Amino acid sequence: MRRTLIAGLTAAVLLSPLATFAAHADDIRPRMIRFGYGLNEDSNQGRAAKLLAEEVAKASGGKLKVRTFGAASLGPDNQMQNALIGGAQEMMVGSTATLVGISKEMAVWDTPFLFSSAEQADQVLDGPVGREIMDKLEDKGLVGLVYWENGFRNMTNNVRPINKMEDFDGIKLRVMPNPVFLETFKLMGANAVPLPFSELFTALETKAVDGQENPFNTILSSKFFEVQKYLTITNHVYSPWIVTASKRWWDGLSKTEQDIIMQAAVKARDFERKDTREEAAKALAQLKENGMQINEISPAEVERMREKAQPAIQQVTDTVGQQLFDQVQAEVKKAAQ
Repeated sequence: MRRTLIAGLTAAVLLSPLATFAAHADDIRPRMIRFGYGLNEDSNQGRAAKLLAEEVAKASGGKLKVRTFGAASLGPDNQMQNALIGGAQEMMVGSTATLVGISKEMAVWDTPFLFSSAEQADQVLDGPVGREIMDKLEDKGLVGLVYWENGFRNMTNNVRPINKMEDFDGIKLRVMPNPVFLETFKLMGANAVPLPFSELFTALETKAVDGQENPFNTILSSKFFEVQKYLTITNHVYSPWIVTASKRWWDGLSKTEQDIIMQAAVKARDFERKDTREEAAKALAQLKENGMQINEISPAEVERMREKAQPAIQQVTDTVGQQLFDQVQAEVKKAAQ
């Protein structure tokens, strides 16, 4: 019953005018909501978090106040997730990848070459299977509200342009400390090295590693162009972010308060995706202006890489279960039509 209620909120609130909430003013109590995120205030995360806070304040007549905390000031994603579970923090947005240890089903979004476009990702993430995977978090003490976008990950390095799979050979590549990412690039022939993001720029600068992989926005904002020569558009993984709330806290809200927060989360999601995609296009142009040599992998070569990555994809299947993996694949195929 609880999951049915949450699943219906996203669609229902979009049909509810803000005036409706005025009739339920008694259902809104003054509350301070701490919302944490990892990037700086002047980032796609920061701008969307600000919009969410404004929408919540407007719809609640100022009774619900969202205070945003950027630049990981409340801790990295895994620390904030634990704070939500314990009820010490109310809301956050962070990577789905860091939730895999809490809810194994989240690993499905780590599947290499799962999506071929951002629009396809939107349909699957916002559809029934995306909701089903989010709902698995409730048993772990979290409530998933909506998915935001981090973006497609692409590769930079200092050795050579990557035009075909064999070009990965011998490149020492920093990869997120994630088993599927590590296995994928090992299969490609790279020397995959797990390293925290906070240490990455120095590792590239000192040539401890030859390259890394991240969305365009991150490559630009982190100034990797200062220490990297080649950028290859591989789009090997689409990285979503997810807005979550503490279940302990969420269950104490009235239906009206939940509706207000969900509606704000949906508006912020739509704004954030548009903002992120516009920023990514600008970032790619700026990276070129800053001297990076840019090339794109051909569709035929992408298919070769997808085939080579099958053992890593099987890792995902083994983690989430064949039934769920097949469900996601069916929705991906439907979204491509």
